[in-house]
Amino acid sequence: MTKKQKLELTWIGKENRPKLEPRILLEDPARSCHAKHRVTDGDIFDNQLIFGDNLLALKALEAEFAGKVKCVFIDPPYNTGSAFTHYDDGVEHSIWLSLMRDRLEIIRRLLSEDGSLWITIDDNEAHYLKVLCDEVFGRREFLANLVWQSKDTPGNNSTGIAQTHNHVLAYRKSEAFCPNLLSRNEKQIATYKNPDKDPNGPWLGTPLTRAEHRDRDYYALRNKAGREVWPPKGSSWRRPPDKLKQLEAEGRIYWGKDGDSEFPMEKKYLSEVKEGVVNQTWWPYEFAGSTRNASAELKGIFEGEKSFDTPKPEKLIYRILELATIAGDLVLDSFAGSGTTGAVAHKMGRRWIMIELGEHCHTHIIPRLQKVIDGEDKGGISETVNWQGGGGFRYYKLAPSLLRQDAYGQWVINKEYNAEMLAQALCKLEGFTYAPSDAHYWMHGHSTERDFIYVTTANLNHEQLQQLSDEVGTERSLLVLCTAFRGHGEYPNLTVKKIPKQVLSRCEWGHDDYSLRVENLPQAPVKPGQQGLF
Repeated sequence: MTKKQKLELTWIGKENRPKLEPRILLEDPARSCHAKHRVTDGDIFDNQLIFGDNLLALKALEAEFAGKVKCVFIDPPYNTGSAFTHYDDGVEHSIWLSLMRDRLEIIRRLLSEDGSLWITIDDNEAHYLKVLCDEVFGRREFLANLVWQSKDTPGNNSTGIAQTHNHVLAYRKSEAFCPNLLSRNEKQIATYKNPDKDPNGPWLGTPLTRAEHRDRDYYALRNKAGREVWPPKGSSWRRPPDKLKQLEAEGRIYWGKDGDSEFPMEKKYLSEVKEGVVNQTWWPYEFAGSTRNASAELKGIFEGEKSFDTPKPEKLIYRILELATIAGDLVLDSFAGSGTTGAVAHKMGRRWIMIELGEHCHTHIIPRLQKVIDGEDKGGISETVNWQGGGGFRYYKLAPSLLRQDAYGQWVINKEYNAEMLAQALCKLEGFTYAPSDAHYWMHGHSTERDFIYVTTANLNHEQLQQLSDEVGTERSLLVLCTAFRGHGEYPNLTVKKIPKQVLSRCEWGHDDYSLRVENLPQAPVKPGQQGLF
């Protein structure tokens, strides 16, 4: 294999890519929620809950949030066989990979240079997903495969080998990402003791010998009792003579309770070590919670109702955000599920965006976040972070497709779009920032300080175009999108195009659902000699 070649995962239909429509988002203030007053100066109110297909929603966020998201956590469908009983295994697997690839590519563009992605997954697709992420992010950006003990019971009712863990695949956007240290727990702090009442405080002893012999570091020491002590045969001290003399002078060598030990220890003071500990790849349920913990959390919120089969505990998300973010960072979850990511991010003082297509967005996520904001959610990590409530979020839904087919099969502008929505949608489609001007009716948005866009459903004639050209002037340029125009002059500062003709080939119009739900997937092709599955 040459240096330029690289291994890639291949699957049926990999070359097929959707032409996504960059939809606009419509706020519904009636579903938004904000605390009645500030609880702390750090309260965050601009969080977003988006209702709609998550691939279209990710595309909708791209123009505004590309390069701004610090951490993405997703818990996608695991593609278990039970969810795809009507599909040929190869086709089902291929569809899942394509749907994940399309989302991962946008997620990568949304991440900041020091951002990271964390995905929970089980053995059904974990190893294929790892190779897919290598392809999208690059193998160098792989951080770790964290093994999370998702079940805290032995699973004796299993007919084979009980699966008691899930994977958390972690990737960074670039080398700029640096994971935070985790806070020391009471057990870790308790390993530091002070049996000799050292004025420098608690310390942890580390052996002064090394397992290999080195002539320079093979010499005799005298313990507190005055007895000569040598390193064990075949080994040597870890420090040269001058360094050991310095440590002894500083009181950093411990010779045991009576000062007569043959195994001296070097003191590592708690006050001098890092403020936290480096994360490990094994996450037991005591450290990151379990699905049973998560179910109990939801039952506490929804009065005993079992709403989700495999929810994620708040402690798991807490550990991820503790590693990957600091207060004020932006967190994204495009498979919101029961809303755990938003709840935890909110309590930890992170900004958040969640996307969910299911109706439980309204029946479960919004009521859950309402309790968080009102300070009524006392479960999960609330006690750990001393959560008292506050902040809020805005609720958005995806706008309908900009174009629709009329009774004659012709593509026309959707009647649900008013003038403001149309201008906003076409600004996004053409790569302009939507920023309507109060001073100039033709300034709907801009791409630079001198380049603007004007959107209208009017049929423009020569006089109107000439007037526009005169107002724009020689120092500025204007893209004009209109339903029709009749001009017989030259307008060097104007670019005039018709809609919808200008945008017809850009996107898959009218496609509202790219979800991973099985009922939305195409049927597997019928093989020769087989009857159809349905």
